[in-house]
Amino acid sequence: MVLENQIINKYNLTKEIVSFEVFSPTIANKAKAGQFVIVRASSNGERIPLTIADFNSTRGYINLTILKRGKSTNQLGLMEPGQLLNDIVGPLGKPSEIEKFGNVVVIGGGVGIAPILPIIKSLHYEDNYIISVLGAKSAEGLIFTKEIKQYSNEFHICTDDGSLGFKGFVSEFLLNYLKKDNKKINRVIAIGPALMMKAVCSITKNFNIKTIVSLNPIMVDGTGMCGSCRVEVANQTKFACVDGPEFDGHQVDFDLLISRLNIYCNEEDIALKKFMENHKCKMNI
Repeated sequence: MVLENQIINKYNLTKEIVSFEVFSPTIANKAKAGQFVIVRASSNGERIPLTIADFNSTRGYINLTILKRGKSTNQLGLMEPGQLLNDIVGPLGKPSEIEKFGNVVVIGGGVGIAPILPIIKSLHYEDNYIISVLGAKSAEGLIFTKEIKQYSNEFHICTDDGSLGFKGFVSEFLLNYLKKDNKKINRVIAIGPALMMKAVCSITKNFNIKTIVSLNPIMVDGTGMCGSCRVEVANQTKFACVDGPEFDGHQVDFDLLISRLNIYCNEEDIALKKFMENHKCKMNI
């Protein structure tokens, strides 16, 4: 018998990225592209937001894809099939705006490739022409390539080191594409590191193409009560958890977002070091 919040399958996609299928039928039945959940690995664990990378209402599972970066994400990454996540709250946030736009460029960078999968699927079913662009430091960092290619009309890969596809950043590829291709691009959607999304938006603004980004600031409760996820959009304070997570990228204050993302870097490094030391001690017992 499978229990609520139980990990069904685990996939080590790269050295740093792990993907879980988690049994959560209530969330799977209500989830839509672009939404997220708040997860705790243990009863005393940190509450962290994770975009739902995929979901299946028939089987009752959601996919959570995690970049092992800090203490909490490394703690999650050590869990195995059969174990239970302490709690999952969701689906949270506003769903992606999905309709027939026309020609849509969808860009995913790093672990941000995961949340573009359900968006691309939804856009595909609305009969959009989808140009998918995936970016990573190297070929080894690419994820969900087969799944995304299946729903794409055009499929492009960018790697920083040139080990596969276009050598360079996704923003560089996009600029070349917009200059050379004769297609009218109706919308761009970009999800990934803040610097990547900022670079993409600086390009599309010059071409007057509406660009949607998904923001993942520091977040605690996910319901708009704590205010920690506040971002500046069109010179107004918004809460990413309830007003987003998707916003018009041309209106986002990326410099403020990046500054706030770096507030607790030192504390996070200390927590991660202590956690890894404790984990090594337990492994040696």
